[in-house]
Amino acid sequence: MEEKTKNSFVENIKEFFRRDLVQYIVKRVLWFIPTLLLISILVFFVIQLPPGDYVSAHIAALATEGELVDADYAASMREDYGLDLPVWQQYIKWVKDIIWTPSDTAYYRLYHSHHNWKYSFAYGRDVWSVVNDRLGLTIGVTAIIMIFQYLVSIPIAVYASTHQYSVGDYISAIIGFLGTAIPNFILAIVLMYLSYKWTGNANVGLFSQEMLKNGVHLYNFGDFLKRMIIPIIVIGTSGTCGIIRSVRAQMLDEVARQYTLTARAKGVSEGKIIMKYCFRAAINPTVSGLGGVLSSLFSGSTVTAMVLNMQIQGPVLYKALQSQDMYLAGAIVMVQAVLVVIGVLFSDIALAFLDPRIRYSGGSR
Repeated sequence: MEEKTKNSFVENIKEFFRRDLVQYIVKRVLWFIPTLLLISILVFFVIQLPPGDYVSAHIAALATEGELVDADYAASMREDYGLDLPVWQQYIKWVKDIIWTPSDTAYYRLYHSHHNWKYSFAYGRDVWSVVNDRLGLTIGVTAIIMIFQYLVSIPIAVYASTHQYSVGDYISAIIGFLGTAIPNFILAIVLMYLSYKWTGNANVGLFSQEMLKNGVHLYNFGDFLKRMIIPIIVIGTSGTCGIIRSVRAQMLDEVARQYTLTARAKGVSEGKIIMKYCFRAAINPTVSGLGGVLSSLFSGSTVTAMVLNMQIQGPVLYKALQSQDMYLAGAIVMVQAVLVVIGVLFSDIALAFLDPRIRYSGGSR
């Protein structure tokens, strides 16, 4: 009987990969195209909403330094950057050049790339090179913080739900609310002060001077991890409360259901009831929100990143918006949108494994 059940489970997994998963991924990838196109339209036109453009902001900055720019020079700059075109023409040209830039263009000869993300006014170089400088580090830091959030929040939530109104339940609630209630930049300043008092080093920034000069290698990787502690605690704890409260509430609801009482009456162990049945059902809302969490961590920690001098995308996006560098801001938001769409896809696939009732191909089985 046990062997038959095992074979049935293996067959279900194989069938899932053969039909459901493949069909679902193909459908979602096809939906990526109109979704990203719609996002690109919204992003580009929202960035254009503030009055003026990069040239106006640049001229205003020069004026504060006592340097005046005449109207002919400003018009010449707008023509060079393509800012004199109607907004819809700028958008079409932006999208067309990102998708494909011919080999006979100056951009391809200069950068050897068929995907022209345009020129960053604020940084004075190719947009993609600006984004690519910090993209890998941003994704890595975001992934580490997400792992920290879930490794801390889920065990606390399970414990709190199985020990409702106990001292541990109240302590976990207090810790969770403290992480959410204290502004991130204040917590960052406090932790940097304590780090300086205890170790003589405030650990500001992800890289030391030695790392900036020689890069991150095995011999200085430990120092890099030490510098990650404060960002992980500051940004990670800001999202733990929501996860703890969500999983705890779902677990309490599942623990009180009829199937749980029936399992207990049949002598099933408490650990099996909690982890195999209740937890699998309770974790679904949290898993489905992975894409949103990824988005909030990717760009929502801008102020904290500036306080901690972190070399990630948030401060770059802030500077791009401040200087009306529309191509750079649009590129960062588009990369973020792609990552969120991929994150949502992975969370939906994970849901199918966690809850067998969820199927993508439609119909009952």
